[in-house]
Amino acid sequence: MHFRRLRRGGTTVSLQETLEAGKEDTALTFSDVLQDSFCMEENCERQEEAARLRQLIEGLPARERKLILLRYGMAGQPPLTQLETAQLLQISRSYVSRLETHALEQLRKAWHS
Repeated sequence: MHFRRLRRGGTTVSLQETLEAGKEDTALTFSDVLQDSFCMEENCERQEEAARLRQLIEGLPARERKLILLRYGMAGQPPLTQLETAQLLQISRSYVSRLETHALEQLRKAWHS
């Protein structure tokens, strides 16, 4: 059983294993040829921007904050339509539209200041 499990797992290869050696002691490794779509800088920037946005949303008036969280799915559930949000907040759909527009404008101004 032990050998069968090892055989199924394949061989272990290091990303730093040399594929070929070039001139002047430069070696081409697996990590050099594998495409890596993850960019740590971009990921960190996105996390910082998301934290900043959450902080700006916390600064909104309570009703507008709740509306934004519901409309954009930031409260742990999928995003809701204006009609669904209106029903939850017991206001008209047109009022949801006005509040959302106002809240987004406040967020936009705060983001750029």
